[in-house]
Amino acid sequence: MINVLLADDHTVVRAGYRHLLQSAPDIKIIAEADTGEEAYRICEQLQPDVTVMDISMPGMGGLEALRRIRAQNEHAKVLIFSMHDDAVFPSRALEAGARGYLSKSCSPEALIQAVRTIAAGSKYIGQEVAHKVALQMSQGTGNLLKKLTPREFETFTLLAQGVPLAALAEQQHIDYKTVTSVQARIRQKLGIENTAQLVMLAIRSGVIKV
Repeated sequence: MINVLLADDHTVVRAGYRHLLQSAPDIKIIAEADTGEEAYRICEQLQPDVTVMDISMPGMGGLEALRRIRAQNEHAKVLIFSMHDDAVFPSRALEAGARGYLSKSCSPEALIQAVRTIAAGSKYIGQEVAHKVALQMSQGTGNLLKKLTPREFETFTLLAQGVPLAALAEQQHIDYKTVTSVQARIRQKLGIENTAQLVMLAIRSGVIKV
């Protein structure tokens, strides 16, 4: 039996994935989480065989949670299951130690297969995602964003989407002053001066679509 932790901040979405995964005779959902902090805590306590986790969650977010889970247990197997299918997101996730990356637009069978493959010790990347990652590598794009830490990258994504600083602070469970410091650090690392330049960089890198 493959014991799975399911981490996604949408209750209805989690219910659907839970029903799908538990329809497989060899998969069991042993716990659920709706924030990155909770996913990290449960992983530390229960040591699931596979953690299926979204990137966009309240608090520290999926990438930072992934980094901490892997730092606590280098053998932890995490499958990122996200609506983001542009190359920059799976690239960041795989660099942070994810064992697989799957787009939420995939077939139900693909999710079950991904969990089984990762539990068996192999990596699994969705076909469309793999194609985009390979294309990005061949074009050499996205290298600039590698300067950002997982938390900074998630903050960059939210800023590019137009999330106000106050709302961003609330979503990430940090104070306003910390958010402004992170924003300044991001601009310095990327060599940009204002929000317009940040948005243009996000568009060119495939972080947001127009």
